[in-house]
Amino acid sequence: MNLPEMRIWISTEANLVRSIMASRKMAESAGLQANQVALVATAVSELARNIIKYAQHGEVILRYVTHGPKQGIEVVAWDHGPGIECVESAMSDHHSTGGTLGLGLPGVKRLMDEFELESEVGKGTRITVRKWK
Repeated sequence: MNLPEMRIWISTEANLVRSIMASRKMAESAGLQANQVALVATAVSELARNIIKYAQHGEVILRYVTHGPKQGIEVVAWDHGPGIECVESAMSDHHSTGGTLGLGLPGVKRLMDEFELESEVGKGTRITVRKWK
C-alpha cells in the first residue's frame, strides 16, 4: 500500500472491518512495530464503531505523516452526526451515553501518541490521532 492517503466511508460493519484492515497495512508500511500496528488498529476500530453507533455514517481517513525526522500514521475520523454535548465528560473514563463501559475515547487517547477532538452539537465530530514510529 503506497498511497499517501486512503479514505474509507463508514456506514456498515463491513466498512468498519475494511478500515481496521487498511489501518494495519498502512501502519505496517509506515514502519511501525507490531505492537504499534495493533494499537492503531484498535483505535481505528473504536473510532469507526463510534461513527456507526452515534452518527450512522462518516469517514475514516488514513495517511502517512512526517514531522521532522519522525514518521508515522494519522487517522482522521469524522461525521456529521449529533456531536458530543460535553467533550470533558466524554473524555472521562467510564462515562457512556451508549450503555457501554465508557472507555472508548479515553482509551483511544491512551493508545495513540497524539489526540485531537473537535465536536459541535448538531454538526458532528472530527477526531484526529497520530502514532509515531
